[in-house]
Amino acid sequence: MQGKVITRVEKDSPAAREGLQAGDRLLLVNGEAVKDLIDYEALSVRSRLIVEVERSGEKLRYLVRKKVGEPLGLCFETTLMDRMQTCKNRCLFCFVDQMPKGIRSSLNVKDDDWRLSFIMGNYVTLTNVSEEEFGRILKRRVSPLYVSVHATDPELRVKLMSNPTAGRIMERLTALKDAGITFHTQIVLCPGLNDGAALEQTLSDLVSLYPNCASVAAVPVGLTKYRDGLYPLRGYTAEEARALIAYGEGKQTEYRREWDDTFFYLSDEWYLTAGLPLPPTESYGDFPQIENGVGLLRLFELDFREALAEKLPLSVPRQVTVAGGVAANPFFKDLYKSLCSHNIYADVIPVENRFFGGNVHVAGLVTAGDLMCTFPEKGGGPILIPRNMLRERDSVFLDGVTLAELEQKMGRRILPFGGGKEFIDLVFGDEL
Repeated sequence: MQGKVITRVEKDSPAAREGLQAGDRLLLVNGEAVKDLIDYEALSVRSRLIVEVERSGEKLRYLVRKKVGEPLGLCFETTLMDRMQTCKNRCLFCFVDQMPKGIRSSLNVKDDDWRLSFIMGNYVTLTNVSEEEFGRILKRRVSPLYVSVHATDPELRVKLMSNPTAGRIMERLTALKDAGITFHTQIVLCPGLNDGAALEQTLSDLVSLYPNCASVAAVPVGLTKYRDGLYPLRGYTAEEARALIAYGEGKQTEYRREWDDTFFYLSDEWYLTAGLPLPPTESYGDFPQIENGVGLLRLFELDFREALAEKLPLSVPRQVTVAGGVAANPFFKDLYKSLCSHNIYADVIPVENRFFGGNVHVAGLVTAGDLMCTFPEKGGGPILIPRNMLRERDSVFLDGVTLAELEQKMGRRILPFGGGKEFIDLVFGDEL
């Protein structure tokens, strides 16, 4: 059966005023079929709509008048209004392929859905997009998109993704540019594969698409201990990370001179691996690649220091315990020293990632089991943890343990925090 079932009509919305009802099946808006949220939003933005629905086997047409851009007021079973498009690539560095057996099934799902790229900022490869769907991207002028490039050399990209269609990336990015669509890109670098001369070519090709190609982020490959039977890869050494930083910062200087735009960004992990100081906050611009861990630490520090400046010292000394990833532990230990002037003393504990192993040292992949191994004794004061250890908008760790279950097992409270301001509010607040 065609159409999308309306599960709810917002009270006092344009749709409600004209008599549309929950249970109606949406067929057409202004004569066009609605495949998903992208179509729905694009078609319902106008001030005058002809909405066709099916109700109890009868087709009905409604004329809806509203303000331009005002929501129509229809709700559907899922936000996307369609099934998520999954990935058919077999990337040599795919993190999902490196998951341990027995992990919850949702973590083994590989999404490669361009609609989620637009809605949520997920990175997609564009290799799993049909010609028809790509035409819809151009028609709807979906912008910005977030694209995993990794390499622009056709043969190399095919090798990296194990997908024969992967070599058309420049053709598709050029089409996006010609349609006036903005996109951000990422490169997962693997030693000896897509760095060196290959990276130079990739950057040169992406530069040719500026300013529609608004930014490029380079992140080092993440490897777990579960790589049996997979392509042999290794992580970057400190010396290699320093060389990459020198190259990247040279490129940044070149781009800033020409465009007043950093354009090429290096994730924080490069600096942590190299043992070098992070770039100054202003070098990250408006943080266009924050989801890739580019400037994440500096942004936290900025919010932290601004919030701390508004606080008065505590009258009674307070000791707090903060757990985090191994990689950024030196950064946070140094940052939290500034709390001492406010009578707060932070014990910053690095949590080794036993669950994933390999070169996985970031806080966002720490599990409940890792925390229990780090704090084996039951009982004690609260432990503060970064909120990104938990599933987004939920209280579940990657190993399936809930926050409440972990607190019960450890016999102590676990207090998550988000950015720097939330951290300051927590350590000065009554919960401690």
